[in-house]
Amino acid sequence: MSPRVRMAVLAAGLLGLAALLGAAFLQLPRFGGSFHPYGRHAVEAALTRHTSNTVASVNFDQRAFDTLGEQAILFGATLGTVVILRTARDEHRVEPQPALVPAPVRRYALAVLPLTLLTGLYVVAHGQVSPGGGFQGGVVAATALHLLYIAIDYRALRRVRSVALFTLADAAGEAGYLLVGLGALLSGAAFLRNVLPYGTTGTLASGGTVPLLNAAVGVEVAAAVVVLLAQFLDQAIVIESADGSQDEGRAPRGGASGQTNGGRTPQGRKSAPGSEGSRP
Repeated sequence: MSPRVRMAVLAAGLLGLAALLGAAFLQLPRFGGSFHPYGRHAVEAALTRHTSNTVASVNFDQRAFDTLGEQAILFGATLGTVVILRTARDEHRVEPQPALVPAPVRRYALAVLPLTLLTGLYVVAHGQVSPGGGFQGGVVAATALHLLYIAIDYRALRRVRSVALFTLADAAGEAGYLLVGLGALLSGAAFLRNVLPYGTTGTLASGGTVPLLNAAVGVEVAAAVVVLLAQFLDQAIVIESADGSQDEGRAPRGGASGQTNGGRTPQGRKSAPGSEGSRP
């Protein structure tokens, strides 16, 4: 296909899209009006299924299939990152050097870490009751783990972070969402239909399948963030080329700010103590 034909096909597609968008915009209600049918029906459906958080009801009940696609995007991105950033044949791992972090910062991180992790779990568990949910709580829980890297050093994070275990958790979270949908099919309902008892409004057992889907997303998001950051941090800190230099054929090991790989400069020389390169 010649470039001229490609441009003609593109122009025809853009004109068709513009026509459809124009027709849709003309049918939109006036801005600032009181006609909000989607919002009214969404709130009614949430209250009918005893889900206090209408957003959670929309995400994990009324549009649960759409949320499955959003979760699958993160799962696919994590899987692609693991495959692309795996250690190549001409690369090897080096031991990261300890970071020089003041003792008060270390103590503060150790005190805040369990509180941050508990906050993430709370946000996931109460997603159907209050603002939050699996996506938000999963990110908070993953952030808690990485306080070990920010306030201590990479070796401390690596001791408590099993990439293989979190990879399995990522897959389990994705599979758990699908299993809830398959359970609805086995009961004779549509895929991902809310078929469990709705419980009492305002309690953790309310919402039917919403808490289960929320928990599955929380596990998948938290594990995916941990695995993603593990791959990125390994590239920046512990993986270098066979000759000890930065691999120009792949992502920069030290970043744009001149950070180093595993305490070494891009030329393979150890950086001076106290410099940016000594911080893993």
